[in-house]
Amino acid sequence: MIAAMAEGSSRITNFSTSVDCAATLACLEQLGVSIERDGGDLLIHGVGLNGLRAPAAPLDCRNSGTTMRLLAGILAGQNFKTELTGDESLRSRPMQRIIEPLEMMGARISSHEGRAPLAIEGRRRLHAITYKLLVASAQVKSCVLLAGLNAEAQTEVIENEPTRDHTERMLRWFDVPIETGKAEREGKAAHFAAVSGPARFVAREVSIPGDISSAAYFIAAAALMPNSSIEIDNVGLNPTRTSFLNQLRALGFEARVTEAREQSNEPVGLVGVHGAEEPRLPADLQQPFLIDGLAIAQLIDELPLLAVVGSQIEGGLEIRDAAELRVKESDRIATTADGLRAMGVEVEEFDDGLRVAGPARLRGAEIDSRGDHRIAMAFSVAGLIAEGRTEIKDADCVAVSFPEFFGLLDSVIE
Repeated sequence: MIAAMAEGSSRITNFSTSVDCAATLACLEQLGVSIERDGGDLLIHGVGLNGLRAPAAPLDCRNSGTTMRLLAGILAGQNFKTELTGDESLRSRPMQRIIEPLEMMGARISSHEGRAPLAIEGRRRLHAITYKLLVASAQVKSCVLLAGLNAEAQTEVIENEPTRDHTERMLRWFDVPIETGKAEREGKAAHFAAVSGPARFVAREVSIPGDISSAAYFIAAAALMPNSSIEIDNVGLNPTRTSFLNQLRALGFEARVTEAREQSNEPVGLVGVHGAEEPRLPADLQQPFLIDGLAIAQLIDELPLLAVVGSQIEGGLEIRDAAELRVKESDRIATTADGLRAMGVEVEEFDDGLRVAGPARLRGAEIDSRGDHRIAMAFSVAGLIAEGRTEIKDADCVAVSFPEFFGLLDSVIE
């Protein structure tokens, strides 16, 4: 998206084959951006900040909340009307969280009771605002920052809890003036990101790191299977994304990082894991192990997987402050709980999380993924350590983020 708004042509390497990313490309092409594909490489011919054109039909974001929320920020600053829609799952997800700040900036947006489809009537120059996030969401933060590129003066987003900062890093890589840091706001210490608009920037080469959320399933599988090991290179090690590795270490598993380096303003490296007979639990480990508060925003995609890992830990694991999981591709709290119960795990469900008893001997079962890629992949890991056959319904949903998942998993299992 940033390359599309740049002046000139940007080459992007190691681009994901996921359905979500394909949806983004299709939407950009409808908006008049020319894109050349060569395997995992792209050449994006940018049209500049105001070079997008009105699409002839609604933009279909399919299942991608990131596509819809970030594109909404860009389209709010365009001088034409656009409709954003998606599949049934995406149309059920909350969008009022982006509608509110974009309307404060001067865009007009109509929706179906705060959900897609979204009809956006943009304006060429938006009002700059200071906006405090009501929910910890990198998608909302990114939406407002991208809208701020077409605003007069400085747009600032304030968050109590630091969320993923890929957008800020990529804007900086494209030499967009952006300020980030921690400062006092309203008498309290808070994190902020601010852009000054209208911004003009030029194309750049971009190398995309491997997605640590996708690598997490292989890392967890190796950690849970005794005497197994795996090394994964070129993994993105953005500090807002490595909490999963920290949690594994806290649970007594080995997870090492070597060959750290930086590419396109993102840290990357090699992650290695070796599965022990049993995790070396710290003597002072709280029972059950609790994940809550500030950690949740940086673990949101890995929480179902951590629930699976927690079922193998002495004392189990508890997740709280994670009500956001209920408005993902599925209700991930309920879906995770149902899957673990089907495999013989004692689970207590809360409005904002769940408690998983452990260690449990998993038994093979039929798992309903409810079309959620994260659930399908998490329970594929559970199936590897379960006794008996595990069948996952609607497993093709992994294509949303990781089409090669099952083939790659099969290739590394001896």
